[in-house]
Amino acid sequence: MTRVLIVEDDPDLSLALRVLLTRRGYEVSLAADGREGLRLLFAEHPALMVLDLLLPELDGWQVLDRTRDMSDLPVLVLSGLGAVDDRVRGLRSGADDYLVKPFAQDELLARVEALLRRAGPGHWAGEPVEEDLRLVPERRSAIWHGGEIRLSDIEYRLLQLLVRNRGRVVTTEQLLDQVWDDTTAIGRDRVKFAVLRLRRKLRATGGPQARDPIEAVRGLGYRYDSSG
Repeated sequence: MTRVLIVEDDPDLSLALRVLLTRRGYEVSLAADGREGLRLLFAEHPALMVLDLLLPELDGWQVLDRTRDMSDLPVLVLSGLGAVDDRVRGLRSGADDYLVKPFAQDELLARVEALLRRAGPGHWAGEPVEEDLRLVPERRSAIWHGGEIRLSDIEYRLLQLLVRNRGRVVTTEQLLDQVWDDTTAIGRDRVKFAVLRLRRKLRATGGPQARDPIEAVRGLGYRYDSSG
């Protein structure tokens, strides 16, 4: 059964969400504060997290940041903060979707189902992303064909984002937005040269027998190809 973790400090809303998702066939865990949410995240490895932002102990921004250091599971932010700046910050911080309270139940269910369908099973720090690649977030590095690659913060975030979207094209604009927080046209060359540096490091570590997993898609962006 697919497990969903709900991190929400409003007990009435938590109960309503648990009933709604349980009736749809999900197994649901509840956390009333950010610290408990992270504990359950470590312990249970859910398939998806529904996350409030205004939480006691640790707020939702901190939970989201720590989550992205250890997993690429889909995260749906469910918040009363509805300003454009808040929604943009949430998506740039690593949320996969952002739904503002109050919300329609059918819309929440549709978004949960869409996230699970797109994302597939999540990967966790220390676990292989695929046979030849493992991300090491605590050292901002990657293990590629048995060798460790030291990466800059930008290179690590770039690789992490491509891997999270493996098999799908990530546009240059999305990379600028989520890796550099820069959507201006003047910054487009940054992506090209950062990808070039990253590919060189992968090639140097993997050796001539290793494939290049990062594919340039002309006119669009880049894709991490895990099929090789």
